[in-house]
Amino acid sequence: MNTYRKYCPNVFLAECEEEHAKDDVITLTTKYDKENEHIVHNLIAKKNDKYYYSITRLDGFNSQERAKNKAEKLEGYALSAEKRSNEWIDKSSEGRDFLSLGEPIKVGHHSERKHRALIDRNNHRMSKAMEESKKAKEYKNRIAYWENKATDINLSMPESIEYYKYQLEKAKNHHKGLKDGSIKREHSYSLTYAKKAVNEMQKKYDIAIKLWG
Repeated sequence: MNTYRKYCPNVFLAECEEEHAKDDVITLTTKYDKENEHIVHNLIAKKNDKYYYSITRLDGFNSQERAKNKAEKLEGYALSAEKRSNEWIDKSSEGRDFLSLGEPIKVGHHSERKHRALIDRNNHRMSKAMEESKKAKEYKNRIAYWENKATDINLSMPESIEYYKYQLEKAKNHHKGLKDGSIKREHSYSLTYAKKAVNEMQKKYDIAIKLWG
């Protein structure tokens, strides 16, 4: 059975018991026994009689699609929470005309119980409305995160080669400018951080080449 094996952040390889050729279509099984078809790209390693390949989904589904779906799902949750909040607000208007008169609770009067119960019901409803409104805001905050993720390029995508090649050149030029003085150093560690950025981009670019080159 072919299954998934994590290689690095965002990247899962196909762990196979048999050897495959580039562009073969294979089926992988998740730990939940769900099956997905993938296209084989490069052999990354062979270990303990198992083969490890870089893969992409045959249906084109990737981390960007996953993030987009997550954002859309959260949008639905936010709309539902806002709807519930508005419904509770509407319910909290029970007895509005009477309460707007500002009549004090008549202690000992036969109306006291109904008056207090009405206020308690409306306070509870407003509390529920605020609770649902808070949920809606939290969902919207999470939507922003997943919308940004939906535009990310990462190592799980073949196009990451060009992306990290560009980022590597950009980091090298920035480091070179700091080194030769054509770019002003903001602080004493500017050159150190710039070199670290170059090393990180070089590492990602090398991984992208190994996966998809």
